Amino acid sequence: MTVIAASLAKSAASVARGLPAWVYSHPELTRLEYERILKPSWQIACHVSQIPNPGDFVTFDLYTDSIIVLRDANGGIRAHRNVCRHRGTRLLEGSGKCLGRITCPYHGWSYRYDGSLLATPAKDSFPDLNLREYGLDAVPMEVTLGFVWVCLGTPLPPPPSQVWAPFMDELTPYQFEQLVPTQTLHLECWNVNWKIAMDNYLESYHVPIGHPGLNRMFSPDYEDQRGVGNIARGFSWMRPTPSSRWSERIYQRYVSELTSYLPEPNRRSWRFYSCLPNLGIDVFPEQIDFFQVFPHGSGKTLVRSAVFGLADERREMRLVRWLGNRINMQVNAEDRHLCERLQRGLADSGYRPGPLSRIEKWMLQFHDLLRDRIPEFNLPEPPQRFA
Repeated sequence: MTVIAASLAKSAASVARGLPAWVYSHPELTRLEYERILKPSWQIACHVSQIPNPGDFVTFDLYTDSIIVLRDANGGIRAHRNVCRHRGTRLLEGSGKCLGRITCPYHGWSYRYDGSLLATPAKDSFPDLNLREYGLDAVPMEVTLGFVWVCLGTPLPPPPSQVWAPFMDELTPYQFEQLVPTQTLHLECWNVNWKIAMDNYLESYHVPIGHPGLNRMFSPDYEDQRGVGNIARGFSWMRPTPSSRWSERIYQRYVSELTSYLPEPNRRSWRFYSCLPNLGIDVFPEQIDFFQVFPHGSGKTLVRSAVFGLADERREMRLVRWLGNRINMQVNAEDRHLCERLQRGLADSGYRPGPLSRIEKWMLQFHDLLRDRIPEFNLPEPPQRFA
């Protein structure tokens, strides 16, 4: 190799690049990503306001696993694996209320709110059955920012209270613990790999081109960023010039005066918090949402999202929230369109990962996490066992 060629090779190796295309489409990666990336991470199951009374429950599905989050008789919150200890039947679906007990719909085994086994039909047909040995398996759980977080991995990673501690001062004015649902939980399937959806949220390089409405209203959030550990956040600041679109213009006009409980700077900014590996929390003056992206088979992503706000029945607040949702639905549609175009482009046999902008540094952090947990992601082609 000549000196010039060696220099070019060294320069190319030092350039930050994204993941190889094959990791976004290989059908055998879902289980591996679940075991190494998603299972050993804290996931939001619900907000405390979604289970206000004893017996209220929400189920949270994570790949093939399922978790019950339930309010017990003393007002505490518990999390159990959503599987009967008899023969493995899924106990509960969706959300609702258990009247005094959790009862298996197959054979009627019933459990107390604390997960202990209460009774079994035809108990005499189980010689020497000790009820104390067959309670529901508890799931590690923590309440932070008003959200109920659960984790199925071992050993447990640092708890959400520790991970989010550097951002608590920024988030305190929004009163996360007092939020209530303003919309029902929403599930949406995208025809993209889940990593593409997360890549998209982690970089705002595409915003001026891909989101013209957002760019009309706000400065790019990459101009005001901060990252600590696996959390990155960006602030977008409302532009002083009113938008040319009526819905955006009315939102700009009224949102600040309707959120006077917030400090003045918070009333004119949208704030985005990404938490690796698959969570985003969007903080707007009038409401807050979270979303999670999950693998949903080869080349498909399940997006799970929910929207919350402080209790406020003012007609003007309902209007501003409707306008905010309208704007966000447009942004979401644009993201989906862009991600699906990217998924198709990555299937081109001639594609090779290009250089990444410094604006894409949080995406690179995500890729580095993936490479660390699954070393095969460093390879330009799938290894033989994936071929």
